[in-house]
Amino acid sequence: MTEEGPDATVGFVTQTPSPSRRRKPRGEYRKTSAKRTAILDAALEVFAESGYRSGSLRDVAGKVRMSEAGLLHHFPNKSALLAAVLDRRDQHSLERVTFTEEDGAVTLRGLVQLAAYNASVPGVVELYCVLSAEATAPDHPAHEYFVGRYEYTRANIRAAFESLEAEGRLAPGVTPQRAAVATIAMMDGLQVQWLLDRDVVDMAEELKTFFGAFVDMEFDDIPVLTDYDPALRDDEQGMADLPEEAA
Repeated sequence: MTEEGPDATVGFVTQTPSPSRRRKPRGEYRKTSAKRTAILDAALEVFAESGYRSGSLRDVAGKVRMSEAGLLHHFPNKSALLAAVLDRRDQHSLERVTFTEEDGAVTLRGLVQLAAYNASVPGVVELYCVLSAEATAPDHPAHEYFVGRYEYTRANIRAAFESLEAEGRLAPGVTPQRAAVATIAMMDGLQVQWLLDRDVVDMAEELKTFFGAFVDMEFDDIPVLTDYDPALRDDEQGMADLPEEAA
């Protein structure tokens, strides 16, 4: 069996349990959820350290003390695991960027904070840069994910600029839509340049300067959190609750 598992051709589509299967007790669902969370956080660490191609299912399974067969019970193939890891990575990002605030300045500050945080996880940044480029091909397993991700991000950043425009804080001639597109392009481009030379590019500082050119707001008071500490995972706690062989 290859790392992609028995159903690699389905890409990011996970298997659907048969409706005829007997329902698990509520406690079993909680255990399964905890195992999946542990696997996702372990996979995020592995892919961040080694990249998607070099990071193996064996490495992920080893971090949560289960066999590859046990891991494939939760995720049918490596592509499905990657899809879930990307979603979980987005959850981590949303802890730093608030898209629900009426004040668009809060969102922009969150984006600066996210840029600073990304500097602490170069493996994840590299994974995103490589995958987003590869996923421009319609048949790539991550294609639909990135299409949806860009649509969601554009819409929310546009809403932030619309809020600032309504307050008269957006420079004349700048539209919220163009500002949103330019912001994403700026952040993606900064990530590539930073990966090539981390001593030359400070992503957070460059983003502050970029926003300052057409938005009337201050960024000096932004707290920067850069330590990589995946949500809902503790280096010791969490793993202790899993059996040695969790299938």
